[in-house]
Amino acid sequence: MRGRSSSWSHTVLLVLRSTRSRKAVQRAVAVVAVLLGAASVSVLLGEDEQPDVHTQEAIIDVPRSPDSVENIALDVTLYEPQSTPAPAVLVPHGFGGSKDSVQREATELAEHGFVALAYSARGFGDSGGTISLNDPDREVADAAHLIDFAARQPSVTTDSDGDPVIAVTGSSYGGALALLLAGTDERVDAIAPVMTYHDLEHALLPNALIRGQRGSDTPAHGAERGDGVFKQAWAGALFTGGMGGISTPGQEAPEPGDRPDSEVDRNGSPAGGDQDQPPSTLPENAGLDGPCGRFAKPVCRAYTRLATTGTAGDQARELLERASPSSVTGDITIPTLLVQGTQDTLFGLEQAEANARRIAEAGGDVSIIWYAGGHDGGAPGPQLREKIAGWLSHQLTGDGDRLPEFSYDVRGNFDATRAPSVRTVEVGEYPGLRGGSTPRREIELTGPEQTVINPPGGVPAAISSMPALRGPIPTALGGTDLPGQFASFSSHTLDDQLLITGSSTVTLEVASATGDAEPPASETGIDDAERPEQPGSGQRAGSDAVLFVKLYDVGPDGTRRLPGGAVAPVRVPDLPPDGSAVTVTVSLPGIVHPVEPGHRLQLVVATTDQAYDRSPEPAAYRVSLSGADGVSVPSVPGTETGTGLPVAQLLGIAGVLLAAALVAVFAALRRAGTSDVAEDLAEIPLSIDGLTKTYPGGLTAVSELSFRVERGQVLGLLGPNGAGKTTALRMLMGLVTPTSGEIRVFGHRVYPGAPVLSRVGSFVEGPGFVPHLSGRKNLDLFWAATGRPRRQAHVGEALELAGLGDAVDRKVRTYSQGMRQRLAIAQAMLGLPDVLVLDEPTNGLDPPQIHQMREVLRRYADTGRTVLVSSHLLAEVEQTSTHVVVMHHGTVVADGAVGEIVAAGGEATFTVDDPGTAAETLRGVDGLTGVEVDGENVHVNLHGIPRSVAVTALVHAGVSVERAGPRRRLEDAFLQLVGEEGDTR
Repeated sequence: MRGRSSSWSHTVLLVLRSTRSRKAVQRAVAVVAVLLGAASVSVLLGEDEQPDVHTQEAIIDVPRSPDSVENIALDVTLYEPQSTPAPAVLVPHGFGGSKDSVQREATELAEHGFVALAYSARGFGDSGGTISLNDPDREVADAAHLIDFAARQPSVTTDSDGDPVIAVTGSSYGGALALLLAGTDERVDAIAPVMTYHDLEHALLPNALIRGQRGSDTPAHGAERGDGVFKQAWAGALFTGGMGGISTPGQEAPEPGDRPDSEVDRNGSPAGGDQDQPPSTLPENAGLDGPCGRFAKPVCRAYTRLATTGTAGDQARELLERASPSSVTGDITIPTLLVQGTQDTLFGLEQAEANARRIAEAGGDVSIIWYAGGHDGGAPGPQLREKIAGWLSHQLTGDGDRLPEFSYDVRGNFDATRAPSVRTVEVGEYPGLRGGSTPRREIELTGPEQTVINPPGGVPAAISSMPALRGPIPTALGGTDLPGQFASFSSHTLDDQLLITGSSTVTLEVASATGDAEPPASETGIDDAERPEQPGSGQRAGSDAVLFVKLYDVGPDGTRRLPGGAVAPVRVPDLPPDGSAVTVTVSLPGIVHPVEPGHRLQLVVATTDQAYDRSPEPAAYRVSLSGADGVSVPSVPGTETGTGLPVAQLLGIAGVLLAAALVAVFAALRRAGTSDVAEDLAEIPLSIDGLTKTYPGGLTAVSELSFRVERGQVLGLLGPNGAGKTTALRMLMGLVTPTSGEIRVFGHRVYPGAPVLSRVGSFVEGPGFVPHLSGRKNLDLFWAATGRPRRQAHVGEALELAGLGDAVDRKVRTYSQGMRQRLAIAQAMLGLPDVLVLDEPTNGLDPPQIHQMREVLRRYADTGRTVLVSSHLLAEVEQTSTHVVVMHHGTVVADGAVGEIVAAGGEATFTVDDPGTAAETLRGVDGLTGVEVDGENVHVNLHGIPRSVAVTALVHAGVSVERAGPRRRLEDAFLQLVGEEGDTR
């Protein structure tokens, strides 16, 4: 009781302290009354103590391959609840992760009363073997051995000897493993795959061309299989994830470390066996030529074929088919919960729809959740994980909650916290799964036939999303369609809200225009001076056309949004060389997006997309709408649900009302807390307080980082590799969420998507520009992608500060490296942000260019704004910065003005007209030592004596002192602070 009472008292005090007016106090009193009422209910009902979770480590031997007598070792952790025996849940990890990546999920499942088994799949973490992409004879067979292991544990409930009560849940790569295992091992009782795939070939080489009827019976209809367009950006990220088992972008990988002492031996018995023998890490294909990392030979060959040709050969198709759940979903009859993200350019909603359809046809009981996340939007949060655990409990024990057959999250407008509001809609059944059809609405589109050009090599390419990056970046940069490369068709302004729920379809006419006369500028949107050369006879007769189709939501002010960054790649085979049109129906990616009244839809058909392989051949196509058809939009109605609390199930009407009030109060407090402005920091450009970022596995990249930056300062952020500088900058930009601590810009808290980030400009990557456009038009293109009004760009001021001069109107391909860096700085300065954050802005510059860049930064700070520079060039930082923060091992080891940091050692240098007399005079001053003459300079160790004492002595001796300052360079101070081992590269 003491702990519970103090917790509620603390909450009450926080509420009272947050009030600043009489009305606020009155509101706080009401809030406190509700809190106290809820507290009394909590006391009456009692609170469960936090359940204990016991973990054990194990090394499990499995066959290296079907025809091998050698074994490899899998690294396993067993999470056991307080009360056993209990049902088991196998928790495989995502691609590029390890058992540590699912530590949180496994712990939560154990807290729900399950025995959770987390393990590192072969080729990842500390497990041996090589990666075979969930091959049935390898990774799937490994999981079957883990079921055997679970059946031997006395803490696991069993149905019979060797048959444990067990479910499987995992995300992405782990979700596919759950499906493949369920389709091949009858002992699995339930599965809950999350944001995973059905057909790996169709996921990595999608083709949105529909050869059947327009529209579909299911909301997330998947196009037919066929030769698709290689999803090269995502495939490259995944391949990188297998290079030594490192994490893919968007995942947090733990720092490799020592294996903990094993508590379970290789046979699954309590500790006492062969504990110290580490798992084999010798790759199955050791000695394989080429950069394959921990991939098995067939996988490496398949990826090499895809990456170099953009197509899958017969061997690659066979491999992808074996590793795809599509090969077994027709055999799955157990209860299945499919959780798929609506923000996912890797595995779209149509992948979950295909899994659902096949399992339902086989007789399985299927529930489907579309949540507001995914590979681009984030893993399931606590509420959804709680829902998944409750569903697993219902399936394995009969307790827990049933779920509706279909529910989906809708991201609405921004709320007071500037985070998108999310509401959940429940539907009695998934439309079209067992008959019936999806409600659809036909939206008329208008626009003439247009000619689009595929440039040689498909470069430059449009940007629809930034694969493998989570957060606001895909939305912020989405929709950078390039002039001359796209056709556009628009709807009328909508009079009422349109909730798009699934895959829209559109029918187009596509014809080869190669050899036609150039289209007028009015059709392409580019002037004659910038028009690409018309392709000649390079396009072969009957060649394929590769197009990218997407559906924008356009606001009244012209701002465009591409929901989910979703784009439909289409390969139209064998276009007639005589220019006659082919009719094609396209299935757009599944999305959940409300289009508000006053908005309109814009359909764009482009020839390039940065995320996909493009046709290298220059070509031109004519694109038009087919007849009077527009876009067919699915809209699935349902019932909106609120947030429930477990306590509501135990109370009467009064208890339900009280719980609802409690939820509302906490929501209000959360909104108030996240939108609160620290008034004492309202004039401080940047304040970082107690900032910490810890990754799974115990790696702490930044620890209790605290410092401030004032107006007009140029602050240099220094530190050796691994000091945490980049992590700190990514948290500052809202790209990484801190574990604890906070960042405030002018008193406003920084978080992903925070409005105050509009006052921060950044240049944290190498500059990337469209080479055939001028510098000015590159800036215009970038600013248009932000969706902000043109008048706020301040292009002229940014260019003046950057000092590009007339070069800004030249094509970027003619720029030197220094000019590109200047253009990148100008791009970061667009909008004249109050805080400018630059990471290595002088990279690749020669000394004169570095000097010019230094002047750019000083001029910007002289306007009263603030500059934060991260650099490894210590001498440059010393000359550019007014203040310095030195980081080492994630913490601040020095913070202050450059002169203060440099002078910390007590050595001084005096520039004088008579060095000999000066040296003799200084040697006669008590306490001064180490007098040394160096040309016109005299160096001396002051030992804490003020420099003014030495200057006075020199003046009395008739010596003219031209300069008096610290002797040490910033590099000397830096090395002393971080140690000689600090690598300043």
